Amino acid sequence: MAKPKPVWILNPKELQPLYRYPSSLSLSLSLPWAQGSDKTKCQTQKKWRKCSKFVPNISVPKMPDGEKVDFDDIHRKRQEKDLSELQSLIESHFIQRKKEEEELITLVNRIEKRRAERAEQQRVRAEREKERQVRVAEEKERKEAEDQRRKHDDDAKKKKALTNMTHQYGGVQQKSENRKGAKKQTEREKKKKILADRRKPLNIDHLNEDKLKEKASEMWQWMMELEAEKFDLSEKLKKQKYDINQLLTRVQDHQSAKGRGKKMGRVR
Repeated sequence: MAKPKPVWILNPKELQPLYRYPSSLSLSLSLPWAQGSDKTKCQTQKKWRKCSKFVPNISVPKMPDGEKVDFDDIHRKRQEKDLSELQSLIESHFIQRKKEEEELITLVNRIEKRRAERAEQQRVRAEREKERQVRVAEEKERKEAEDQRRKHDDDAKKKKALTNMTHQYGGVQQKSENRKGAKKQTEREKKKKILADRRKPLNIDHLNEDKLKEKASEMWQWMMELEAEKFDLSEKLKKQKYDINQLLTRVQDHQSAKGRGKKMGRVR
């Protein structure tokens, strides 16, 4: 019997060399647990089950009768499969990278757009603030000019009123002097007339604001003195009238007591 040629077959634990026997022999003789006694077969089967519990889905490949296993072809197919998986990973990586780059470009464009919008908003806000400040300055200048004009008009009205009051006072005094011209003049009236003739009319057109204020204060003080003197004279006249009425009442009472029915009127 010729010596069989050694062949390599897949074994779950390791690759072991086995020998090919004629096809008339059973394939089971080539398995590890198919050789030896029954006890050895049983131990080998138990050992195989114990080791194979970690890979339950792996089964022993069946070898075709009379054929060899081409490991180069298996290795080539494995390399082709690995290369295909690697190419798929590379393609997916580049696709993901391209997607991320597009998202980054979109984000950068959005940031630039937002920055441009913010710059435009700031520019518009600055222009509006500048226009507002210009309007405020113009309004302030207009109000100051209006206040100055109103003040000038008020000063002119005050000057005119003061001049009219002075003229009216001089005219009233002159009319009073004319009415009293027909009457007998006393020494006091003569003195007043002389003073009135000597008094010159006011000339306030050339005076400034401070001088006008001083002149108005002097005239106000003089008018206050005149009012005080008038009030004193009025009170004195009232007291004199009261005393005269009291005396007349006593005289009437005294005369009525004596039977003299002559009536006398009260001083008003």
